[in-house]
Amino acid sequence: MDVLIAGSYGGVGQHITELLAESDYTAHAMVREESQVSEMEEEFGVDVVVADLTEDVSHAVEGCDAVIFAAGSSGEDVEGVDRDGAIRLIDAAEQEGTDRFVMLSSINADRPGESPEALQPYLEAKLAADEHLQGSDLTYTIVRPGALTDEPTTGRIEAARRVERGEITRADVARTLIATLDIENTLGETFELIEGDEPIESALESL
Repeated sequence: MDVLIAGSYGGVGQHITELLAESDYTAHAMVREESQVSEMEEEFGVDVVVADLTEDVSHAVEGCDAVIFAAGSSGEDVEGVDRDGAIRLIDAAEQEGTDRFVMLSSINADRPGESPEALQPYLEAKLAADEHLQGSDLTYTIVRPGALTDEPTTGRIEAARRVERGEITRADVARTLIATLDIENTLGETFELIEGDEPIESALESL
């Protein structure tokens, strides 16, 4: 399976790229800047495609069977990247015939008003992207993790349509996103994610 990683240069994205590079999948790392190409090629040994989510991205999905969207604006352009950029890539995948789309969203994306005011524009942007994906013809999975940390992977999570607020490592989020590609009952599902006691695969199989 050829998998495009949108946001491959970011915190979660680099974990995804590394894991896919060591797997039976064929990874295609999407980056925004030409200057990032050689670094990603040398670090991970994967194919790298340059595409800007604020512009046309149709070339990025060519030949890909699946997309993992792990891109983010870090609050700098939530409408242009987190909302419109995600929607742009969803539409491109649909037009290309790329069936599978895994979205990295955020806990509380479906209820922005319950979060601090400063976070609400970001969550509203994520919600718009999530809803666009849910309304598409793509086979989707939407993963909404809690607060992200840089702690080492544990390989254990709690996953459900609703969980208590909590934390989870970026490495475990990456592992979860990849695991959804092969776990059938995550298809068409939207769920929240925090650190927990259950191994990733069995937690997802229990959704």
